[in-house]
This record gives sequence, structure tokens and C-alpha cells, in this order.
Amino acid sequence: MDVTSDTFERDVLERSRELPVVVDFWAAWCGPCRMLGPALESEAQKRAGQLELVKVDVEAEPALASQYGVRSIPTVAVFRGGEPVSGFVGAHPARLIGEFFDERVIGGTSPDPATGGATR
Repeated sequence: MDVTSDTFERDVLERSRELPVVVDFWAAWCGPCRMLGPALESEAQKRAGQLELVKVDVEAEPALASQYGVRSIPTVAVFRGGEPVSGFVGAHPARLIGEFFDERVIGGTSPDPATGGATR
């Protein structure tokens, strides 16, 4: 689902009070974003009902990117209870994304899938 500044509060902040919302900050011109997107979508689909995946195009929504401190893309942010709790920067393989979703997003804390260390 694509999210805009008009729908962010409802689709991310409010929805994250019910289940974790994973936000993919991306842009069409970004090669790593095009690699990460399908892996995120595939792994999220396997966990339907346990988390929500949304996408924010930083070219179309620069204010949202700025508000959440996005300095590099792709950036993935995890929201719980209306707040960003963690995330990671860069493209990662589907296997690591799946582990991140299972162990950190659905299971609790959310460290970076590449290093295991917290990013926020």
C-alpha cells in the first residue's frame, strides 16, 4: 500500500496501535530500493495479519522523509503504538528480512537485520 502525507496518520500511526507497521521509504530511481521492495513484499505476504507493509515514495513525500529522519534510501522503519521503534537502512536478502520480521518485528524488539544492533 502506498502512503502519502494525507494518509500516513491513519495508515501508519493509528494502524500501528493494532499491529506493527513496516514503512519502506523508497524512490523509483533507487536501484537498491527496487531490489529490496519485492523481498519486503514477499516476506510481508507470508506474515499477513501479523504486520502491515506500506511504502512511502520520498520523491513524492519529502516532508514525511524529513520528519522521520530518512537520509538514505532504502530506509525501513518499524512503527508500534504510533511511534517509530526501529528499522534499517539498505537492501538485504529475503532470508534476513524474514528473520527480522519473525524475530524482531512480530516477536518484539527491532534491531538491524545485518548487524543485530539497534538502529534507533
